[in-house]
Amino acid sequence: MTLSAIRTKLTSTLKPDHLEVHNESHMHAVPPGSESHFRVLVVSSQFEGLPLIQRHRLVNEALKEELSSCVHALAIQAKTPDQWRSNPTLAKSPPCMGGSKGDHTVVKKLKAGRE
Repeated sequence: MTLSAIRTKLTSTLKPDHLEVHNESHMHAVPPGSESHFRVLVVSSQFEGLPLIQRHRLVNEALKEELSSCVHALAIQAKTPDQWRSNPTLAKSPPCMGGSKGDHTVVKKLKAGRE
């Protein structure tokens, strides 16, 4: 459900030319079937002329509900159409270092996101 909500919100807010939403939860220390760690690639003309920090703020603003509840981590690639044409790749996430193993609020947030 979270993956589809992320896709829907980014599509309606940023009108992307290209959008990829990847659930990377399986790469982290979370229960099976979790939707808590995501990587997004958003290619939008709305990013033209904006610094990277402002692009990330637009993505974060679109997903503020998810980020305050069920999404524990969000990796963002925000590109203009020209940047995408010159380098159409999605960065890879590094291996999980297990940081969430000691964070007891992660399971609570994941449960809240499913309700």
